[in-house]
Amino acid sequence: MASESEFIGLAVAVLTVSDTRGPENDTSGDFLSQAAAEQGHQLAQRALVPDDIYQIRAVLSQWIADPAIHAVLITGGTGFSGRDSTPEAVQPLFDKTIEGFGEVFRALSLTEIGSSTVQSRAIAGLANRTAIFCMPGSTGACRTAWNGILKDQLDSRHRPCNFVAVLTNALS
Repeated sequence: MASESEFIGLAVAVLTVSDTRGPENDTSGDFLSQAAAEQGHQLAQRALVPDDIYQIRAVLSQWIADPAIHAVLITGGTGFSGRDSTPEAVQPLFDKTIEGFGEVFRALSLTEIGSSTVQSRAIAGLANRTAIFCMPGSTGACRTAWNGILKDQLDSRHRPCNFVAVLTNALS
């Protein structure tokens, strides 16, 4: 068992959901991958899929089933346009919902984008001991989520609590 002051690196997967971005201009996926690596986590997988419920579920289901992946960061598809379908694709896979993620994300975003934050359908949950965090596709939104929530909640040293023990069996 790790001591309370020891950092435990996680295996993190990054999924970009977009009909318009490709590997060459996926700035949000790049940011999340780099931020996780700079924190000391390992980038286990990375993928980019169109905004299609079944393609999102196909990739996410594989990652949830892989015991080596602790967390999945999904960017894109959380708005209200006709094809935005990340919440619809992901929510049925959750064993538990992390309601506070969307609430805190929108509270943080309020100071940055004002009332437009109500159009964010950022969500999170746990599935098969894998944490899944869904955030908007803009790099600014990913930065807000990482710096304001994820950096701490994926850090085993953060007190009074974090998700690392749940994801790694570190304390169970």
